[in-house]
Amino acid sequence: MAEMINLTINDLPVTVEKGTKILQAAKQLHIDIPHLCYHPDQRVKARCRICSVEVVGKKRLLAACATECWDGMEVYTDTQVVRDTQRGILQLIMADHEENCLTCPRNGNCVLQELCSRFNIRRPNLTHVGKAIPIKTNNPSLVHDPEKCVKCGRCIRVCKDVQGIEALGFAGRSTNLRVTTPFNDDFTNTDCVLCGQCTVVCPVGALVEKDDTDKVLDAIFDPKKTVIVQTAPSVRVALGDAFGLPDGAVVTKKMVSALKMIGFDKIFDTNYGADLTIAEEATELIDRIKNKKTMPMTTSCCPGWVNFVEKHYPEKIAHLSTTKSPMSIFSRIAKTDYAKQENIAAENIYSVAIMPCIAKKYEAQRPELSMDGIPDTDAVITTRGLIKLIKYIGIDFPNLPENEFDNPMGESTGAGAIFGATGGVMEAALRTAHEWLTGKEMPTLEYTPVRGFEGIKEAKVNLDGNELKIAVVHTLKNAALIMDKLRDGNCDYDFIEVMACPGGCVGGGGQPVTTTFAATKKRIASLYSIDRKSKLRKSHENPYLKKLYAEFLEKPGSEKAHNLLHTHYVGRKKEFEFNK
Repeated sequence: MAEMINLTINDLPVTVEKGTKILQAAKQLHIDIPHLCYHPDQRVKARCRICSVEVVGKKRLLAACATECWDGMEVYTDTQVVRDTQRGILQLIMADHEENCLTCPRNGNCVLQELCSRFNIRRPNLTHVGKAIPIKTNNPSLVHDPEKCVKCGRCIRVCKDVQGIEALGFAGRSTNLRVTTPFNDDFTNTDCVLCGQCTVVCPVGALVEKDDTDKVLDAIFDPKKTVIVQTAPSVRVALGDAFGLPDGAVVTKKMVSALKMIGFDKIFDTNYGADLTIAEEATELIDRIKNKKTMPMTTSCCPGWVNFVEKHYPEKIAHLSTTKSPMSIFSRIAKTDYAKQENIAAENIYSVAIMPCIAKKYEAQRPELSMDGIPDTDAVITTRGLIKLIKYIGIDFPNLPENEFDNPMGESTGAGAIFGATGGVMEAALRTAHEWLTGKEMPTLEYTPVRGFEGIKEAKVNLDGNELKIAVVHTLKNAALIMDKLRDGNCDYDFIEVMACPGGCVGGGGQPVTTTFAATKKRIASLYSIDRKSKLRKSHENPYLKKLYAEFLEKPGSEKAHNLLHTHYVGRKKEFEFNK
């Protein structure tokens, strides 16, 4: 049993476990100690000192995020010296911060802005000392504005500790200290895989995704364009966060209503593309097993993971499944079979994808994901981008009526829904591969060994007498452990699922900036609840998928299916040149 200690905060008694920090103890009393560099999913940094508090018996203020409570401790968070110190720190930060709140992408959703409002700081009282630093925008996904940076170190920690990439770090000293890339290079020339986790943890507007909402609205206003939209499974369990709904709330039907009000001509479901991905990926896995082709096979629906392999392990590209992601498969079918059915020229269909991921923006512009010069996906907006559109239109989201997706590309199965959770792609693929190989349904469709928040999960599955050893991995730091084994010849897995972001797409780099591990776990639970409530729970049971193969693609893995629904990858490893 944990040792408990007693203390007081602002003369209010509280009992906590030994080792609890003052910041957490105060939350038990519903006291929010101001903070900036602190993040619940990161190790303590204690850089900003805005969380300074007064402790009886101590000559100096202590950082509430880093100081452990002790028995009999007396803490004060609202004394004159504490308030003056916190205001002084904020004024110092503002003196080195770009003052363009009205035009900042994080306006109204910025921690620094909230703190200034909380402390009634309406204008800086110190001379501005910030230096003009160029904004990095030379990539499809990410914008880095160093002048907005508050040097909290959150982005550095998530890039190193969670992803193991270290594409960001501190450079310079004193007033010249800044967060930057190695050699201050563009992100595309570094080890960065554009996962976007830095944009989720950044408390200000220093790191944000590229905003394509105006581009989408221009297409909607163009009478020549038929604008269709697909929504990823993870969006529907995160969107409600921005509108006061509980973490993980399933808002699918309200989301459809909002998209109709924004002006999209057809609202479809990426889960339909996920079902197609499973049909092709399961077929590919069976082919590799039977014909002893390159093994293990790894999933390829996560663009951050694909970028990681291309940049860090290009010699292992052959292990990636050639099956396109659900987003790209959906868009290709939309501009071929759907275009034909609706008698619309492919160039007049404008395909928009709403994704929990900023790396999808990079995926959409890959030249191999186009046909006759026409991109499969024309624009990608994140969950945050959709939130911006809903607010722009002035939609009262929580009180919207409910609507259904349009068909034929709005029908999907529970297997498509769980794609957004770590282990979901593996579980969905096993449901189909097991049945196609053995002619029997899996003993239980809910394959729990691949579920959970562990970084690496392993299991063994019997497929028609063949024992399949599988692994499910999330975060790229864990993925590197598996890939190092593969490179060294010590990897005995047959099938590996990798998701770049914590918890899978539900914790993606395009999700609301309030995303934490705790919120991500609730979203995962919601996706599994969608699956349990679905009438169809295996991808190959989707009636529109069956019709598509019968009338257009012939069969999973056919030559036509391969030409339309599969792709290839190219090594992009950067060799840095050091100046001598």
